[in-house]
Amino acid sequence: MIDIEIEDEAWFAAAPNVADLVEDAAIAALNEIDFGGGAVTILLTDDESVRDLNARFRGKDHATNVLSFPAAQNPESLLGDIALAYGVCAREATEQGKPLSHHLQHLVTHGVLHLVGYDHETDAEAEQMEGLERVILAGLGIPNPYET
Repeated sequence: MIDIEIEDEAWFAAAPNVADLVEDAAIAALNEIDFGGGAVTILLTDDESVRDLNARFRGKDHATNVLSFPAAQNPESLLGDIALAYGVCAREATEQGKPLSHHLQHLVTHGVLHLVGYDHETDAEAEQMEGLERVILAGLGIPNPYET
């Protein structure tokens, strides 16, 4: 189950089908890694809310594009929560010359992979995670986000 909460109306203004984009990316990521079941909550919010979450839970007092909060193992199969900051995401998409919808689906994919244990702390981890992201995004019709 994918639960999508939209707190910042700017997401709707930028992409009226934003909930569908988010759900499609989350499902594609979970299907690609063959992760049987599990619930994810995805919050589309503003920079200030993500800055607050980042400060409280990571000790970093700034907004970032996406945060992932994996759930502890539980009988309900809750995988965790993801939060995305509209302003940061929109600014990055513009700077990178890509549609916000593509960047959003990339970041949702990235967040879901974090929830199920993927990371990018080392070069080997980054290579594996980015490879999965490229495959998932290609399935959604989105070009390689790492190509310059």
